[in-house]
Amino acid sequence: MASDDVDAQRLEAAIERLAEADRFAEAELIVARAAPQLQRVLGAALAEGGWFGDSHESESLKAATVPDPEERIAAVRTLLAEEARMGMMVGVAVGWALKEEMSAGEAPDTEGES
Repeated sequence: MASDDVDAQRLEAAIERLAEADRFAEAELIVARAAPQLQRVLGAALAEGGWFGDSHESESLKAATVPDPEERIAAVRTLLAEEARMGMMVGVAVGWALKEEMSAGEAPDTEGES
């Protein structure tokens, strides 16, 4: 079996495990405690990626000023959905990096302690 197939199967199995009831209970508690700091990191990552700069302002103005009310509502909903997707993707990347940082720090140096 090719490495890509194995990775795809591992990814699919991991996603299945994530769907289990109460899977996120501990993670939700950790995130709730760290929310202000994580929000700051997420905001910085979105800003650095250019997601909420001039282009965001331009797209917001464009959506809000569509003359037809039904088209305006559709444009605003589309913009919100795109922002949510982008926020989730960047949020996952931040979470992934946080997990890596925490994993790297799991074995604290206890040399010299008794």
